[in-house]
Amino acid sequence: MLRSIDLSRSKFFTHVGLSNLVMNCPNLVEIDLSNATELTDLAAAAIAEAKNLEKLCLARCKSITDIGIGCIAVGCRKLKLINLKWCLGVGDLGVGLIAIKCKEIRSLDLSYLPITNKCLPSILSLQYLEDLVLEGCFGIDDDNLTVLKQGCKSLETLDMSSCQNVSHVGLSSLTSGNGRLRQLILAYGSPVTLALADSLQKISTLQSIKLDGCPVTCSSLKAIGNWCVSLRDISLSKCLGVTDEGLSSLLAKHRDLRNLDITCCRKITHVSISHITNSCTSLTSLRMESCSLVPKEAFVLIGQRCHFLEELDLTDNEIDDEGLKSISRCSKLSSLKLGICLNITDEGLSHIGMRCSRLVELDLYRSVGITDSGILAIARGCPGLEMINIAYCKDITDSSFISLSKCPKLNTLESRGCPLVTSLGLAAIAVGCKQLIKLDIKKCYNINDTVMIPLAHYSQNLRQINLSYTSVTDVGLMSLASISCLQNMSILHLKGLSPGGLAAALLACGGLTKLKLQASFKSLLPPPLFEHLEARGCVFQWREKTCQAELDPKCWKLQLEDMQ
Repeated sequence: MLRSIDLSRSKFFTHVGLSNLVMNCPNLVEIDLSNATELTDLAAAAIAEAKNLEKLCLARCKSITDIGIGCIAVGCRKLKLINLKWCLGVGDLGVGLIAIKCKEIRSLDLSYLPITNKCLPSILSLQYLEDLVLEGCFGIDDDNLTVLKQGCKSLETLDMSSCQNVSHVGLSSLTSGNGRLRQLILAYGSPVTLALADSLQKISTLQSIKLDGCPVTCSSLKAIGNWCVSLRDISLSKCLGVTDEGLSSLLAKHRDLRNLDITCCRKITHVSISHITNSCTSLTSLRMESCSLVPKEAFVLIGQRCHFLEELDLTDNEIDDEGLKSISRCSKLSSLKLGICLNITDEGLSHIGMRCSRLVELDLYRSVGITDSGILAIARGCPGLEMINIAYCKDITDSSFISLSKCPKLNTLESRGCPLVTSLGLAAIAVGCKQLIKLDIKKCYNINDTVMIPLAHYSQNLRQINLSYTSVTDVGLMSLASISCLQNMSILHLKGLSPGGLAAALLACGGLTKLKLQASFKSLLPPPLFEHLEARGCVFQWREKTCQAELDPKCWKLQLEDMQ
């Protein structure tokens, strides 16, 4: 008895197929049709016959209009969740009909729809509405919102990201009378002014606020810090204007904070880290990528005071081995990101391996001080590891792969740009890590056909692989055809690849949905082959890029800083 179906990655079905599906599966309660850009109102009319439908996702169904949505509104009265994100043909009429006819709606995503204030009264009168997303609804502004008599009383989450025409004036109208709002998302919207901060203080139930990408001032952060409510989740990622003074004032009273995101807050220093670790000792998630003015000594404070951390993102920071030694006290860590941390070595990583046994995700992208002994310590101490990124750690060899093969839950291995790794090491991974789903071995020049057979035999769950710049040829590529789950493959600059061998391999790989290829092959393969593969649902991505030499990581980082 089919109750739920996900067609978000499927193609070439029409309203006829949907009609048959609905007719033969009367107990359907959930359908996901995301990305079906060719579906029209005829498809919507077919969906309308699913009388028991409770959840419907039509994200990016750009050809459906108000007429089709009207059919769904009339036919699917039991809907509790509907996602209309990027349905550009749907406006006030369609959304209004959904609000009027589907009284049980709990979650409504209207992102980037060309709606105005006309449909808002109907939406806000929904008795059970808990989650409302109005991201990128540029037709909504203060003038529209101020005419509202009251907001939605049942609303718990409100997302108004990228609504740059809405200030504290309109927001106050939208949230007035609400006694349940817990999460407010205002990312990439209007500047966070003192007036906005003061108006939000009236929302006594607020627990989470996300201001990513918004300009902020010291006074507005201080005002948020003076709220009576105790926030548990604050996100200031890429906010211009975050300083030590403002951030310290904000955090002084929010001592129950669990999640803090200060990614790319480039003006903060050790002063902020001291206040964070003093005030927010119950943090479970701290994201602080690219906080370039924070000195290495400050990271020791994190390990000394924040022992409940489960997620820590220190990408592109000055942390060193002493910092890692201190952070190893956070024994509950499950996710640790140390990409582009050029001061860390195996010594620091060994402390993580010895004391953070719950680690599931580790990112060491371009952290070039890491070698085999550091990876060995992680593999021995973190048997539940599921994802590791060691891309461009140029001193990694087969020994690291052999160590990681002892982590049976490993499903994602990103190791591009590790030139010392050979087929021997990858064979160990294939045998030991049978849950492998994603494998990136781009620019591992010494990996060749000899490992493709064991990889195909043992890695039957593999869905995505990047073989670009390896020494794999037609023979190795053909071996992968036996992996029925394989969907996504990148095969750029394989010197041993011929047009005939490539064609045979592509025909044999029946499940491919995305293929990245060198543009030069486009004229060498017969057009009927492309037509056949596209009819099976495969999308081609053609690349013209020529071979490029790798930059030294330190030079790479300096160039990035110059660009910023």
